[in-house]
Amino acid sequence: MDHSHHIPLTETDLTGDILDGATIYGPGDEKIGSVSHVHGAGPTSQVVIDVGGFLGIGAKPVGVAISDLEFMRDEDGNVHAVTNWTKDQLTEMPEHIDR
Repeated sequence: MDHSHHIPLTETDLTGDILDGATIYGPGDEKIGSVSHVHGAGPTSQVVIDVGGFLGIGAKPVGVAISDLEFMRDEDGNVHAVTNWTKDQLTEMPEHIDR
């Protein structure tokens, strides 16, 4: 997928309502996970990504800084993000547990 024509989200768009369910693409443009939920709003948010599993079953939630993800909208208005993290790197992270 060519992300160069996609519209970057603004800081005010970085909310759970907009980001929840967004697909995350790795450095090779492969799907590596999806946004489970977001803690906070704006540039200091933490994004919880479900990695692995199948249809949400067996996925491992991991938390990353929103600054590690580049969120954008495609031509159809779908929100997604790209990152330099690989699926293996995310899988090796500690599991995120909501408190």
